Amino acid sequence: MIERLRTLGIADEVILSVMSAVPRHIFVEEALASRAYEDVSLPINYGQTISSPWIVARMSELLRANSDLGKVLEIGTGCGYQTAILAQIAQKVYSIERVGPLLTRTRIRLQELQIRNVHMRHADGLRGLAEAAPFDGIIMTAVTTHVPILLLEQLVVGGRMVFPKGTQKQNLCIIERNSQGYTETILEEVNFVPLLSGVVKK
Repeated sequence: MIERLRTLGIADEVILSVMSAVPRHIFVEEALASRAYEDVSLPINYGQTISSPWIVARMSELLRANSDLGKVLEIGTGCGYQTAILAQIAQKVYSIERVGPLLTRTRIRLQELQIRNVHMRHADGLRGLAEAAPFDGIIMTAVTTHVPILLLEQLVVGGRMVFPKGTQKQNLCIIERNSQGYTETILEEVNFVPLLSGVVKK
């Protein structure tokens, strides 16, 4: 998997090393474990997916931008694979998931991996987590048509948000906060499930 990611253009050796160390197969259903290291997204129930290894690597690389991260906010914990990667490249990770049962499973997985710098919350990710802000980076693992200013205001000056944006056509985007405001960069086409508001308890 790691050599394939290099071939596909992932150049950050820190990200590649972390992804080599985190066992991806424990984050998918047992029936799909044999496909865990293929470069495809896989279903994880509740209409959600685990992103392909390339997407996880690419978004992590863009967020890290070759520098150490302090606090990171993840919107969409899902199965916890991206969360586990972030936990290795940031001092603290705050992760929000709207589907309660997914969060319960992910807590167990991260405990098994002895990952202790992740704080998870069952909430609506569109609101962010103002009480823990500001964040050096924000990563969104579902597609949206726009980013609420409430969320962008939770970035530090010099921080960046990585997320997919669009409707029929989706692109990875970066929004960077500077002293004058925000700048947006649109990157390659991607395909994500939609970001939904509200919470699901069962």
